[in-house]
Amino acid sequence: MKIPETPITFVVIFLLLVSSIFAVPASAATTSANLKVTIVETNPYPAKIGEYLDMTVQVENVGRDRADNVDIEIVPNYPFSLDSQTNAVQNIGALAPDKFASKEFHLFVDKNAQKGIRSIDIRTRTDKNSPWSEKTFDIRIGTETFDSKGTLELKEVVSNPEAFMPGDRGTVTVTLSNTATAPTVTIDGKDYDTNARIQAAVLRPLSDGVIVLDAPYGEMGLLGPGDSIKLTFNVMVSEDSSEGSHNLELAIEGNSFDYNSRKNIPLEVDSSNVKVIPSKALRLVNGEATLEFDVANTHPNELNSVSIRPEADGVEFYPAEYFIGPMDADELFTIEFDAVTDPSSENIGETSEPINLSLSANYGNGINKHENLVSNLRIQQVEENQGTSSGLILIGILLVVLAATGALIYRKKQRKNK
Repeated sequence: MKIPETPITFVVIFLLLVSSIFAVPASAATTSANLKVTIVETNPYPAKIGEYLDMTVQVENVGRDRADNVDIEIVPNYPFSLDSQTNAVQNIGALAPDKFASKEFHLFVDKNAQKGIRSIDIRTRTDKNSPWSEKTFDIRIGTETFDSKGTLELKEVVSNPEAFMPGDRGTVTVTLSNTATAPTVTIDGKDYDTNARIQAAVLRPLSDGVIVLDAPYGEMGLLGPGDSIKLTFNVMVSEDSSEGSHNLELAIEGNSFDYNSRKNIPLEVDSSNVKVIPSKALRLVNGEATLEFDVANTHPNELNSVSIRPEADGVEFYPAEYFIGPMDADELFTIEFDAVTDPSSENIGETSEPINLSLSANYGNGINKHENLVSNLRIQQVEENQGTSSGLILIGILLVVLAATGALIYRKKQRKNK
């Protein structure tokens, strides 16, 4: 049978041909490597006229495929120039998905450069045969000089949490205050205002294990005499960070070079946590018990949302989870669980083997959630014959009754003999 050739038939055939020609696998657009480039630090900040600038560039593979041979290239524009043109391209090598790497470039700022914002281009490519991808970044040059005589003082440093655990995220908030007490000051017969300016402020880690997640503050304006301002920086402590005090540096660009300052900011890292300790013997008598535990916060600061959950095969606990809430540093809390065995469980009843008990302590340190597991505890099973106990009590009562009856008969005989 011959199919009639209609306009609709031709349209359908044409659409099918077009779709077959241009169809590509759905994963083709989503599995390729994709590079994200960021300037994570410039030192000094702002860049100084007539001096070298160290710039750290980070490249992250945000795609779903491996980048086989990643290159980074700096394309400097005036007033920036490379210390050597051979250092314009740096190779990172292979970069797996969700992984990142960084390279440092050394640039020189021309001595005739003007203060202000200047741009620089950074190019990346996934391998030697791939095209370059380019992004432009702004870099601040120079510090303005003002006649103001206000001086910035670091008044307070607050870390949240107070002591980080390895892997934690949190904030460091610094309070800067203008120490001037009068609106003007006279020096050598000339009057000056006492405003304090914050042209730039940056927090830099001075040791491994701590990462500052924020870009520098810029052009924060001025503070009048006695005024204060809070600057908050987001920070992260790596999982392998060492315990103890880590130093960060707060670099402040003030009214002029004479009023620039660098302050040491300590950040504490401490892995101590919640301890759970049995406060009396772990025994199940005839399948029932009240188990008691001491819960102690050994961390240097308050922990929030503390809760303890017990678990043992064939045993049910009431409550199923004990919620304590906030616990101050060195605070001790005693909790109890009623434990009842499940007769249908294979591990309970006929055997007297100890039961493995595990306790999980969940809590928060600032915005970070943590869990500790105690799994080396054992509950002893004890069976007591309740019938024997009641029988002994009955025998004791009968002996008392017989003794009283005997004493009464003896007294009656004594009376008759008289």
